[in-house]
Amino acid sequence: MALGAAILKILSKQYAPSTMVEKRFQRYDLAFKTDAEGNPVLLFMGTKDATGNIRGRRYARRLLKDADGKIIKDHWDDKGTVG
Repeated sequence: MALGAAILKILSKQYAPSTMVEKRFQRYDLAFKTDAEGNPVLLFMGTKDATGNIRGRRYARRLLKDADGKIIKDHWDDKGTVG
């Protein structure tokens, strides 16, 4: 399942560094971990169960930068189901 443009727009923003952010998007619960710069790098998308864990899909971000810090490659990989 590929990520849609609306979800990618949420994931392209900067957030607090090295934190886990939880959001609600339409019918999905989103939880994503940010790197030291505040870029989302790990995404859990699905529905939250009674214990607070998300059951659904897991995505990992491939973010490659050059020596100047300019983004060369930005890609989300579907890593399968979770929960």
